[in-house]
Amino acid sequence: MWTNIDMKDFLTTLVAGDLNIATEFAWIFIATTLSMVGGAIGGMLLAGKDIGYQFSATLGALLGPAGVIPAILISLAILNLFTNY
Repeated sequence: MWTNIDMKDFLTTLVAGDLNIATEFAWIFIATTLSMVGGAIGGMLLAGKDIGYQFSATLGALLGPAGVIPAILISLAILNLFTNY
């Protein structure tokens, strides 16, 4: 399926858990996307009836990554620190 050797290497390092700048950006993108989806679902469940489902999903998707992105960056820095020692 993947004929490009660079993409194959990238996916191999991503699955193996090797941390480099490309895999860190990929994990940040994946985690941000998942937190946006989770925030939208949580917003709809919490305030959908009161302020409308679309508006609450928008607010949840915008505010969901606000708590996740700093945690991701700190955890990647700690993982990078532990792999060097």
